[in-house]
Amino acid sequence: MRRFLAILGVLALPWTLAQGRLVVAQGTDPITLDAPLAQDSPSATVVTHISETLFELTPEGRIVPHLAEGHSFADGGRTLTIRLRRGITFHDGTPFNAEAVKFNLERFVSRELASPFAFLLSELERVEVVDSHTVRLRLKNPFAPILAHLTHSSTAMQSPTAIGRLGAQYRDNPVGTGPYRFQAWQKGQYVDLVRNENYWGQKPAIPQVRFVPVPEGTTRVALVETGQAHVAVRIPPQDIPRLQANRAVQVVRSPSLRTIYIYFNTQRPPFNDARVRQAMNHAVNREEILQFVLGGIGRVSDAPIAPGIFGYAPVGQYEFNPGRAQELLRQAGVSTPLRITLHCPTGRYFQDIQVCEAIQGQLRRVGVEATIRTLEWGAYLQETQRPLQENRIQMAMLGWGAVTGDADYGLYPLFHSSQWAPGFNRAFYRNPEVDRLLAQARISTLPQGRQSLYREAMTRIWQDAPWLFLHSELQVTAIRQEVQGFIVHPTERYLAYQASFR
Repeated sequence: MRRFLAILGVLALPWTLAQGRLVVAQGTDPITLDAPLAQDSPSATVVTHISETLFELTPEGRIVPHLAEGHSFADGGRTLTIRLRRGITFHDGTPFNAEAVKFNLERFVSRELASPFAFLLSELERVEVVDSHTVRLRLKNPFAPILAHLTHSSTAMQSPTAIGRLGAQYRDNPVGTGPYRFQAWQKGQYVDLVRNENYWGQKPAIPQVRFVPVPEGTTRVALVETGQAHVAVRIPPQDIPRLQANRAVQVVRSPSLRTIYIYFNTQRPPFNDARVRQAMNHAVNREEILQFVLGGIGRVSDAPIAPGIFGYAPVGQYEFNPGRAQELLRQAGVSTPLRITLHCPTGRYFQDIQVCEAIQGQLRRVGVEATIRTLEWGAYLQETQRPLQENRIQMAMLGWGAVTGDADYGLYPLFHSSQWAPGFNRAFYRNPEVDRLLAQARISTLPQGRQSLYREAMTRIWQDAPWLFLHSELQVTAIRQEVQGFIVHPTERYLAYQASFR
């Protein structure tokens, strides 16, 4: 306990506990609260409390209507008609209706907004208002994952009036229909939400929620142990046994749809040679990292996406073989020591910097000297998302949660050549056959056919090795015993609206 008090003593906490307020300590601050631009789960977590989607992916993996009441397909899957719930208003008092849906979806795919998630509705041709509470989506082709994509937090409905009034300032002042209203955002310190007393559904039991960014895992643990926070995410493995012995805290293990990887810039030497990328995959002992860095929490990847996602199929594993790695480097004409820079986030993913340090040590054994560089999370995303001509990244760790539960979202944005950065294909990977397979899988209407296409695409991606494939995560969360009903969703959103204090 003395150690934790020492930690708290140097924290200079920028908040004090308030009665009736739930405090959640997550790894990083949101980047933006404008839903179509929120591309990381800390941002999406806050957005989800404020702004709601037409459909929702349940923790069990079912797609259910949310702001929608029902839907129907016609014209061979090219027309989707959505009936909306009635009697719902945005937090600013303006009505949620078909015109609001049309505004949001058209804004979502607009070039002016340039949402990185626009690919989710790339098959959208136009939106028609049928009546005040019915919209019709006309699609260019049958689009199998359309309902799954409409569960994505980036497609959430936001007040057209507020967006028009606030302009660029909207991203710091969101207005949705959700169970909580935005109250304040002190950048780098906290985001405060208050209960929406006019919520259309079941009103939350807890009147206030505060999200605080705490990058250091041990500090998050200390906060929840001492009651300074009620929830702490991504618990370091060394702290789990002590927390499990603490009667004031429960340790919750939850599935995750996130895959962790290190991508290569495949367009620039030395990683424009597939043999070098394959060598790096053979040089890393993933099982050792899983056991000794992650404490056995997670699963070594055998595909670019994780189990539990539609379209997943195991396509192999790169054998840990330093001799093979050295041979591939020689074949590629690479002289050792090969000096490179490895970018790594701190606090965003489970044990992220520790995993990078382990990889750094393992690469050294095959003659690769990696210098680790870290940046604040917002700057990190910005740096990795630069277009090719401005991009200086060689290797960088990132994670991708296939939060719609469909392989289209897990593969298309990351490996289709149309999605090069500033899209999500930060590896600048290009394989025309993979492009064809992923495009075909989008418009195929037969589930078995889609699964087959994804299996073939993933096999080719695995052989091309645009990533150093690592592991899929398991979420470990510490929640104080006085809290019940808090949801750790497989999409890595931490949801307070069904929570209550005992």
